[in-house]
Amino acid sequence: MTRLLALLLGRLPIGWMQLSHNRTRMAAALAGVAFANILVFVQLGILGALNGSTIAPYALFRADIMLSSSDANTLTDGSNIARVRGFEALGVPGVARSTPLYIGNIEWQRDDGSTATLQAFGIDPARASVITPPIDESIPALQLEDTVLIDNATRGLEPGDLAGIDGGTAYRFEANGRTLSAIGTLSMGGGFSADGTLMTSDQTFFRLFGSRSASAANHILIDAEEGVDTSVVVERLRNALPDTVRVMTLEDAAQADLLYQTTERPTGIIFGFGVVIGILVGIVIVYQILSTDVADHLREYATFKAMGYGQPFFLGIVFEEAIILAILGFLPGIGISALIYVGLSGATGLPVELDLATSSAVFFGTLLACAISGAIATRRLANADPADLF
Repeated sequence: MTRLLALLLGRLPIGWMQLSHNRTRMAAALAGVAFANILVFVQLGILGALNGSTIAPYALFRADIMLSSSDANTLTDGSNIARVRGFEALGVPGVARSTPLYIGNIEWQRDDGSTATLQAFGIDPARASVITPPIDESIPALQLEDTVLIDNATRGLEPGDLAGIDGGTAYRFEANGRTLSAIGTLSMGGGFSADGTLMTSDQTFFRLFGSRSASAANHILIDAEEGVDTSVVVERLRNALPDTVRVMTLEDAAQADLLYQTTERPTGIIFGFGVVIGILVGIVIVYQILSTDVADHLREYATFKAMGYGQPFFLGIVFEEAIILAILGFLPGIGISALIYVGLSGATGLPVELDLATSSAVFFGTLLACAISGAIATRRLANADPADLF
């Protein structure tokens, strides 16, 4: 390692030699950096799962625009919107179709006694065009009473439980006091508010949720006419509809939902703070190690200073140590984090994934945090007077 660093740096790797001279201290420093990395990775992983589960339901639909109540911050909260707004929208130039969307959660008591919460989406089977492939091919079949599409990635569901559906055998189960027949599947997975997803017709939805009315939808999906600029249609709808109606493209609605979940909901804020705390822990740990190292070698540094070496030289040595700690501490950190991700995903069913973007962000963040620690640790050298140290 010494020869390799000497070749890369073009000089004797003083920083590496100082770190490796006290192996116990070096091991403690690497453990601290790895711990900070694990903390940040876990927080980012859960935050990413929150983001993924928030955005995922929007991917079921391929409408251009979504009409919602003005107080609907997410897909599932806020007031309902009157279905008549969809008919009013049809009178706006550039609007081709409007489709009411109904959403609710139902409890599924499984045969083994466990309970799963399913987020149910009700939609007119004649409007299969607003559903993304390949699910759209199964939507017309939902015209049959009490038929549904069930999520084959529902949390707690055994892989073989829905195997018969692919062979043409309906899967029957009880929910909200009705016997439902799953004639097809979709793949969504669990989130923070539900264990899985259910897609059904609007009529079956009303039978499941007896208190719901066809006149009040959760959202209304709008298709723009082919060749018409969606942004123009959005502006026309905003001018034509009352202020109590929020008009956004489907993509903008998904991003607004994501922003609300991560910046205003407690869950997103807590995990965001967890990331910040992990970074601060890493900075403090590395600073303590480097500061102690500088103090232990202050006389040697003072000798160099008396020989004419300037502050950039000392910064280079400490930065060398910081970068070495960052790289060597990151490797066990990402390895252990990957194992934790696998365990979290298996235990919770959440989409906790370690991707290249997250890994790169944590790596460069670790380099930056260690560099900041190094810069702070060298402040003492700037004011050190060789004459006072001997």
